[in-house]
Amino acid sequence: MRSAALPAAALAALLAGCAGSPRLAEGLPPASPRIIELSDTPFFPQEDYQCGPAALATMLRASGVEVTPAELVPQVYLPARRGSLQAELVAAARRHGRLPYPLATTAHELIAELEEGRPVLVLLNLGARLRPVWHYAVLIGYDAGHDFALLRSGRERRLEMPWEEFALAWHRAGRWAITVLPPKAIPAHATPDRYLDAVAGLEAAGQREATAAAYDTAIARWPEEPMFWLGRGNAAHAAGDLEAAADKYLRAILLAPRDAAARNNLAVTLADAGCFDEARRQLERAAEFAAGTPLMPQVDDSRERIRAQAHSTGACRLADRAWPD
Repeated sequence: MRSAALPAAALAALLAGCAGSPRLAEGLPPASPRIIELSDTPFFPQEDYQCGPAALATMLRASGVEVTPAELVPQVYLPARRGSLQAELVAAARRHGRLPYPLATTAHELIAELEEGRPVLVLLNLGARLRPVWHYAVLIGYDAGHDFALLRSGRERRLEMPWEEFALAWHRAGRWAITVLPPKAIPAHATPDRYLDAVAGLEAAGQREATAAAYDTAIARWPEEPMFWLGRGNAAHAAGDLEAAADKYLRAILLAPRDAAARNNLAVTLADAGCFDEARRQLERAAEFAAGTPLMPQVDDSRERIRAQAHSTGACRLADRAWPD
């Protein structure tokens, strides 16, 4: 079932543009710990031009997925380019039931993930801006006293790169960085909107169990956010659990009574459960709230769907609930 309330995944771009001065070159944030090193982070030495599979395998293994770079090569390595694009790495992480989450373009979120014990996948430009040399590496820590970053990089298990050199290489590459999480984890500086975008990408990849787990995690963190109840309802409906779906949509509506998407999806769920009178009533409320918005075509589609189902016989299987006005 479609849910127009969910934003599209926002990680399909190739390389982000560089803008502004390279603030990271000014040094580590002053409140950071002096030394962090995630020494237990796995290491896979890369083959020629295959830093993408090696770096992603490092991140996936650190998140609990048993995988090798060789298994990832067909998914992420583009021979014609002799490398990998960010979109391929993100998609492959999702295929393994993990949540790739883009970090902000400052040092603070990178360091916050390190403090949580999570490595960070970064894209570096080791060349010049006009003659780039793209390279994926995994940031596993830093030493503020000696002013260097610690990386799993290429064939180097523990590369000490001067922090300013690391910062400038990251800046020249567009400051792209992600953490790769199990669906029951939330990044240190997560916000509801950004987390929802990440989960929506996982949902679009067809990872139903991981999506449901991620929505449950979000609900535990942000229980007053109706969009997560709506997403969890969609996941339950996709799994065929109409009772759970109805309960989650109902929670979304209680938090946001004029949410047309939640009303629409509740109406479809009610029809699937044989509750046609209430389904029509909820759909009319959805139409009222969706009027003049991009959600209206979805409501019209639902109306046709419910009309086609109305010849079904049988009792309403969700008759023991009090539905919202």
